[in-house]
Amino acid sequence: PIPCVPWQSQTSGQYQRRVHGDDLVLFNAIVKDLFPDAEIPDTDYGILKSTIEDVLQGNNFQLVDGIITKTIQLFDTFNVRFGVMTVGPTGGGKSTVFRTLAESMTTLRNAGEEDDRFQIVHLHVLNPKCITMGELYGEINMMTQEWTDGLASSIMRTAIKDESEEKHWVVFDGPVDALWIENMNTVLDDNMTLCLANGERIKLKPTLRMLFEVADLSVASPATVSRCGMVYVTPDDLGTLPYVKSFIAKLTWPDELKEHLLQHFEKNFAEVVKEQRKLCKEPVVTQDIALGTLAARLRLPRHTGD
Repeated sequence: PIPCVPWQSQTSGQYQRRVHGDDLVLFNAIVKDLFPDAEIPDTDYGILKSTIEDVLQGNNFQLVDGIITKTIQLFDTFNVRFGVMTVGPTGGGKSTVFRTLAESMTTLRNAGEEDDRFQIVHLHVLNPKCITMGELYGEINMMTQEWTDGLASSIMRTAIKDESEEKHWVVFDGPVDALWIENMNTVLDDNMTLCLANGERIKLKPTLRMLFEVADLSVASPATVSRCGMVYVTPDDLGTLPYVKSFIAKLTWPDELKEHLLQHFEKNFAEVVKEQRKLCKEPVVTQDIALGTLAARLRLPRHTGD
């Protein structure tokens, strides 16, 4: 079993980013059956983990083990893949994960951390589905034969002009489909080259990364999926109570009233949602975090001290 430990540790870590929920429990059980005498060593992330916790608390977020773990998994995936997909439904914490990681890496670099993996991160966020293909990658005016750069190509041109070691993350926050993602295949493979409709090829730098924030991969082709690292971020990793706790902490109420309200959420909210899922039909499907957000934001009476 000794020679198998490195393989097991590496493979287990890779699959934990891709498997979630009950499937992860089953996967760990299978690995344990195959390697009963092997011990998987825990990686000590030290300063990175503590900085992630500080950033979360500084942004009035709760310290949830699932979110901290997913943030570290995204860090590991970025170190080995040029393109990464964070997959999961709305409200699971995908945006919080990559923004927390970016802020943590920037904080460590500004604090003088010597590890080259920690650099200042610049975020470039866009929604690829709210614009046309020409507006995304660029197009030729058929009347004047003039080339106009697209949003994505302009961002990548700006990023490659940076001669420093600072990192640039281009975040595509929107659904993946075959219309626009197939043009990224040459970007995501070893070529790291964006091919434009005018015949131009933009060679990208290793300091650049592509992040796709998507709900699912139902229409993504195997060619695209195989080129990307995967990090699944599900609502189960976050839950509803962390948002409620952060919301209640902002209220200008006495502590005893805050505690009373939190106890009602902890005791009743999960049961109410369970019954709602069982007895009601939703014209628009919602996530538990969305219902928790709406419940917390209901107009509450102003406390007068009486």
